[in-house]
Amino acid sequence: MYTVYILYAQSIDKFYVGFTGDRPEIRLEKHLASHKGFTSRAKDWQIVYIEKFDVKDQAIQREKQIKNWKSKKKIIELIRSSE
Repeated sequence: MYTVYILYAQSIDKFYVGFTGDRPEIRLEKHLASHKGFTSRAKDWQIVYIEKFDVKDQAIQREKQIKNWKSKKKIIELIRSSE
């Protein structure tokens, strides 16, 4: 099982889109740990969206699709549609 996830950090008002073969909670812990990279800019990341896939390539494609939107509004619409 593969998961595409969206994280949100209120402190910097940013979203992060990723995918993992682990449980999303485990991946979130890694984002919150000390490291370099985009998610190191905040320590209040939360999982706000999850989409599951059986096939790794499908998850990668979906992650790329969402990242290519480059639209905060479209990401918010996606999150709201899942509630």
